[in-house]
Amino acid sequence: MPTEDDVRRICLALPGVTERESHGRPAWFAASMLARMWEEGVLSVKCADREALEAQDPDTYFWTAAYEDTPLVVLVRLDRIDEDQLGELLDASYRLSGERHPPS
Repeated sequence: MPTEDDVRRICLALPGVTERESHGRPAWFAASMLARMWEEGVLSVKCADREALEAQDPDTYFWTAAYEDTPLVVLVRLDRIDEDQLGELLDASYRLSGERHPPS
């Protein structure tokens, strides 16, 4: 099961990603926010088709009323995915967040 430290390590390995607090929780930003710890063990990420993820595995992927009008955000229960899946989710979220490349 991936942890917050795994999320941090993977996010900060992406070019130009920074970490700062958002709504009192750790969050990672490229051109916009790509991930945030929603609560202990639950991560929010951007996703092109959250309905498909939720239909495939509603115990892992979901959203709350707070994200009803934000169709690119899905919540993920970290204890239901492995580190490879986490990496794929964060990479996709990074691309949707407007990849930021560090200055040359």
